[in-house]
Amino acid sequence: MGKITFYEDRSFQGRCYECSSDCPNLQPYFSRCNSIRVDSGCWMLYERPNYQGHQYFLRRGDYPDYQQWMGVNDSIRSCRLIPQTSSHRLRLYEREDHKGLMMELSEDCSCIQDRFHLSEVRSLVLEGCWVLYEMPNYCGRQYLLRPQEYRRYQDWGAVDAKAGSLRRVVDLY
Repeated sequence: MGKITFYEDRSFQGRCYECSSDCPNLQPYFSRCNSIRVDSGCWMLYERPNYQGHQYFLRRGDYPDYQQWMGVNDSIRSCRLIPQTSSHRLRLYEREDHKGLMMELSEDCSCIQDRFHLSEVRSLVLEGCWVLYEMPNYCGRQYLLRPQEYRRYQDWGAVDAKAGSLRRVVDLY
């Protein structure tokens, strides 16, 4: 069970909306989002309705302004509660369709380039939920990876194969 509260203004002020499950369209509940409180669960927020646009991964905590979740603006239009899994394993491939050099990972990786000498990932197979960041140290665009096979980077919504870091989705509390 998860719980997240969206606030129109910074520092948890203004009109708010509480949510406890996936919501493909948050537009009826608030016009802008400048702060968020995550009481439980791990969430992926989306800039546009129907889980489209920039993605932002949030764990339990307070986010008093949108820069705290690396937001590019105050637009949050859909959200998804990420299910918790006990197993996390990921296979990275240098080519599409699970071809070429393969690397396996079961822990967070702050720099894919340093660890595997790879700056691009073209396909994936995974167990558990992960967040892929386009830059090292968990920065840049974020992509939610759910348990399945991804044959090409477009399958996880990326505009290119750039991959900088990976983090397991784990509720630390």
